[in-house]
Amino acid sequence: MSETSNDRPDHATVVEATEAAAASMRLQRVPINAYTTSEALVIVSPLPAVRASDVEVELGPEVVRFVARLRSAGPREYLVNEWDYGGYEREFELPDGFGGGVEAVLANGQLTVRVLRGRVDEPVRIEPTER
Repeated sequence: MSETSNDRPDHATVVEATEAAAASMRLQRVPINAYTTSEALVIVSPLPAVRASDVEVELGPEVVRFVARLRSAGPREYLVNEWDYGGYEREFELPDGFGGGVEAVLANGQLTVRVLRGRVDEPVRIEPTER
């Protein structure tokens, strides 16, 4: 392993470790809160340590799903390792009447997905905006 002068792994080492971890890891199922408004179904989920460009939201005829790629997995010797920086996933079955479109915002480590009333026939994929 290549190290920098202050005993921190160099960029190439972190990239290599992240690619290896992403290839072998199981996606983490993240918790959600979901509620309805007059216009949309709103789903809120914590996604710590990822950027909007790491996240993809997919709306299908019956489900909405989001996935966040692994951000960084630098080599570390953990004492406790209960979560990773990404590799998040969640799928939610849509109640009747929802699925006409999708909007998403990532802010302060929290993803908010709005699934509009109505119906789509073809899957829609979006990247959230970042605030």
